[in-house]
Amino acid sequence: MNDSLPVILLVGGLGTRMGPEAEGRPKALVEVGGRPIVWHIMKLYAHYGHTRFVFPLGYRGDWFRRYFLDYEALTHDLTFTLGKSGERMYHRPNREAEWELTMFDAGVPTNKGARVRAAMERTNGARVFATYGDGIGDVDIHALLDFHCSHGKLATLTGYRPYSQYGIVDVEADSRITALREKPRLTNWVNAGFFVFERSVLDYMKGDDSLDLEKEVLTRLAEDGQLMMYRHSGFWASMDTFKEAQTLNELWEKKAPWKVWDQ
Repeated sequence: MNDSLPVILLVGGLGTRMGPEAEGRPKALVEVGGRPIVWHIMKLYAHYGHTRFVFPLGYRGDWFRRYFLDYEALTHDLTFTLGKSGERMYHRPNREAEWELTMFDAGVPTNKGARVRAAMERTNGARVFATYGDGIGDVDIHALLDFHCSHGKLATLTGYRPYSQYGIVDVEADSRITALREKPRLTNWVNAGFFVFERSVLDYMKGDDSLDLEKEVLTRLAEDGQLMMYRHSGFWASMDTFKEAQTLNELWEKKAPWKVWDQ
């Protein structure tokens, strides 16, 4: 269980709802606490010993290549001589030094199902993790993997019961209000990502680059009884808009509930 599994990061979306405040950068590179949100996701997996990351790149994939190729220089204090920039002395150890990153161009219009397929074909081993590049939570990756291995099915997704954005009014047929509940937790579960896929899931991923993960792959798996849900009851949030990015930044400044790592 402690062996590092590949982690497929779905970062190829256009991020059109982030607005001009994102300055054109891919959504997964919008910063939370001075680091891209995808870095937070990677730190979560690395905390649990999974440090092999696969990026099926799409929109502005060159931004991801540049950021991670220059990662040490961008994030660490250093000393170097102009003209000898290859001889750099870093002033503190790089805690991410052992991360292994595989990046390839999956195509801008390629849907998530085809991205996962292409990424899985570039990995080996019995199973992989996959997750969206814009959602973060304090998901217990060990517990998720244990649950997946316990049920014997081909796929697991992480489910989460979100809180309502609005206050809920309980009302009788005669319009009499019986209760007011301020942004309660909803009863329905949403797909929070954080998937585990067996290699046999590739049998459900036949098709062209328009293959959709949710509408096609996951739906077929569910119809065949091969999709299970790991219930996550802690913190989780997606970052679809710049306002949601601001909210995550505010949480980081206080005490980020997803920060399970030490440094």
